[in-house]
Amino acid sequence: MSRNGEGRGQLERRLLVLVTLGLVAFGLVMVFSATSASAAIGNGDPMTYLTKQGLYALAGLAALVVLSRVDYHRMRAAAPMMLLGALLLCAAVLVLGQPVNGANRWFFLGPISVQPSEIAKLALCVWLSWHLSRRAPARTFGQLMKPVGWIVLLFAGLIMLEPDLGTAIALVIMVTAVLIVSGVSNRLLAQAVGALGALGALGIWMEPYRRDRLLSFLDPWKDPEGDGFQIVQALIGIGSGGLTGNGLGEGVAKVFYLPEAHTDMIFAIVGDELGLIGSTIVIACFGAFVWAGFRIGLRCRDPFGKRLAVGITALIGGQALVNLAAVLGIAPLTGIPLPFVSYGGSSLIVLLSAVGILLNIAVNERVVEARVRDRGRGNGRSRQARPRSRGSAAGARRERDVRRNPRTRRVAAGS
Repeated sequence: MSRNGEGRGQLERRLLVLVTLGLVAFGLVMVFSATSASAAIGNGDPMTYLTKQGLYALAGLAALVVLSRVDYHRMRAAAPMMLLGALLLCAAVLVLGQPVNGANRWFFLGPISVQPSEIAKLALCVWLSWHLSRRAPARTFGQLMKPVGWIVLLFAGLIMLEPDLGTAIALVIMVTAVLIVSGVSNRLLAQAVGALGALGALGIWMEPYRRDRLLSFLDPWKDPEGDGFQIVQALIGIGSGGLTGNGLGEGVAKVFYLPEAHTDMIFAIVGDELGLIGSTIVIACFGAFVWAGFRIGLRCRDPFGKRLAVGITALIGGQALVNLAAVLGIAPLTGIPLPFVSYGGSSLIVLLSAVGILLNIAVNERVVEARVRDRGRGNGRSRQARPRSRGSAAGARRERDVRRNPRTRRVAAGS
């Protein structure tokens, strides 16, 4: 890549690194704030959750550094195996996973927990980007379903069975973004999203606890000590923070009132302790991340890299949007963590790995040699797509113009 190309994406790369590291560091502080008081009251170790989250953060940052230096084009060959491995893990956890709060989402290996649905999000993003970069955009609903639609439905169904509605929603947001950048028509997208929405609504209505969550979201104050308890306490915590908050570590909602304060509901603790100003800064950080990620994706010249960058950005931004909407009471609770901030090892490591891939796309956005099916010929042969720099592309255009213009062709022949 030329020096011009390197300098062009420098702002986005620096912004991604700054925002990511800032959110991870901020998350460590908030996890300690949300867990230390309750641990001390229960005669536990106040440093337990901070220590674990710090180790997860170190592992994730190591993965970020490695993947930011390894050319992302190599992931194309591994995409099918990544998808198959993630599918097997999502199926296995339903049978072999240990239930926690009624959900089979984790494998426990001693002190380490692994959540296959987090791995599945990134694996599906890589496979989908690879698959769609090799084919023309789907024109009919049937073409979209084979195989993309069926694979997405399979993953979403397995994740819903855990149950984990929030991750399934984040998955659908990511898939929709990749389909948009792949050139799928708005009409076809509306059909697909409508069908998925209908299936999701049916799944919510058939499961009593999901139905209760939906109804309690519509009016949480109707049952403030039952189904609406978590939403009500989150809103009280955010509202009690006011403009500047009650002070870091000074919130009381996390100690006596708010369930899952260090995971799904950590943004309520941010509002309680840091107020509207702190909450706005956190939201602005995610907005800056999404802006930089989409800039990298839309500028990328490699079809695989373009889709992968947009998918990763939509995955992280969509997950943040779902979490924030639930905590603020403008969407039903779905049980999904706030990226980089909430406690959780699998989520943190996978998302930091995804950021490493995104940073690598910003640097290695060139088109590499790849075998592409030539649909314009009936013989089914393949043609080679080779890397072309801007200079070579411009030269090819000038040569084509010379061939098309008779006057230019005569002058060239005379010279």
